[in-house]
Amino acid sequence: MITAMRPVIVAANWKMHTTPADAGELARTIARRTADADVVRIVCPPFVALAAVRDALADAAPPIAVGAQNVHHELHGAFTGEVSAPMLAGLATWVIVGHSERRRDAGETDMLVGRKIGRAVEAGLRPILCVGEQHNERDAGLAEAVVDAQVRGALGTHDAAVLEAGGLVVAYEPVWAIGTGHTARGADASDMADGIRRTVADLGWADGGAGLPILYGGSVTSANIAEFLAEPAIDGALVGGASLQPDEMAGIVARAAMTARARLDPIATG
Repeated sequence: MITAMRPVIVAANWKMHTTPADAGELARTIARRTADADVVRIVCPPFVALAAVRDALADAAPPIAVGAQNVHHELHGAFTGEVSAPMLAGLATWVIVGHSERRRDAGETDMLVGRKIGRAVEAGLRPILCVGEQHNERDAGLAEAVVDAQVRGALGTHDAAVLEAGGLVVAYEPVWAIGTGHTARGADASDMADGIRRTVADLGWADGGAGLPILYGGSVTSANIAEFLAEPAIDGALVGGASLQPDEMAGIVARAAMTARARLDPIATG
């Protein structure tokens, strides 16, 4: 019953791919190939392609949302090359925050990620908080402790009710599975999702974290998505490289739709 309360979400992170000239057509193709009202679909192109993708998806039915891949932690100022939350108004309704590549390449800390979440929520953007452990941390048995610390560091200074109202989503992305061809097991992702919900419950979420959507991210493909969506604790996927391929996205969303309908009517589908 609890899982039926959470949406099934597929977010496409295009990373540093596409240009304004080709992003719109790719977005239209994906929207057409994945048209299913039971799945929340989000396309996150590079900043320079946000307007093109927004315009391309304006008449999509069912609607498909646009997300940014990052946001700055200040509203304005002398921050060359950065983009603030108010600048995204009208271009996006979602934003990815704290992706492991940002943590690695830009040195983003949990505290900084938390500030970004605050700016996103203030601006009416729904944040997707990314958390996940390195391979050596998992080998050392520290995976859950690392993710717990990341969640607490990013969310601990915020009012839980504000984050819930702001539509926070968490994406568990084991760093060792991003772009490597490796994936976690469905059971491992489920255990981590349970741990994340225990953490937010400890941070004061009114429903004990039961309503928090948690996605899996890490070399997601149409071939492996079923293993993760078979877990009641997992509510969708943050898709990287496969999100640039309409056939892959069609397969991923089709499987996500099966999960969404099963949650809405578990007796009829089970």
